[in-house]
Amino acid sequence: MAARVGLTGGIGSGKSTVANLFKQLGVDTIDADLISRELTRPGTPEFEQIVESLGSGIIDNSGHIDRKKLGEIVFRNDKKRDLLESILHPPILDKMFDQCRKSKSPYCILEIPLLIESGQHELMDRVVVVTCNPETRTSRLQQHRKMSVDEINRVLDTQLSDRERAAKADDVIVNDSTIAALEAQVTRLHETYRSMFGPKMDQQIRRAGRWS
Repeated sequence: MAARVGLTGGIGSGKSTVANLFKQLGVDTIDADLISRELTRPGTPEFEQIVESLGSGIIDNSGHIDRKKLGEIVFRNDKKRDLLESILHPPILDKMFDQCRKSKSPYCILEIPLLIESGQHELMDRVVVVTCNPETRTSRLQQHRKMSVDEINRVLDTQLSDRERAAKADDVIVNDSTIAALEAQVTRLHETYRSMFGPKMDQQIRRAGRWS
């Protein structure tokens, strides 16, 4: 099985951008949010459990779970958030590990928003935390997600701080500057992981041809 490199960061930190940069280098990346969307489609056992536990009011007119409404519910209620996580986290992790077992890369990036909050960082071979300053985070969320400052703060109140995450990290990526600066950090980490976990990706990297 490929080594498991857990990637996480607070909302607006740019962890998905970092995951995409690793992907462009030929690294297999696995996104917990994408798996969550698959598991919560109508007809899945997880869908039925969530609706039974949190009520039919979270269903939209098309019969799907309204993710925004669901988010508003669980951000306001710790018990409901814990319940939702108990339903989704185990099968998400199972699917991520299954994909990792099938990978031909020496390591995989597992992008998990609540990696440290859930304790799943202890199951990783390496943990990467993406951080950014508060001003950059707020600007990104206002621009790209159209979130208000109150909405941003409400989400941040449910998450660990960058400092708390960094204390659990093996490696920290600071995403406060340009994309070129971010690429440089990802490249350095990739070279480290390639040395650490094996040389299997040389051919894939040449094919990717993203950076020289």
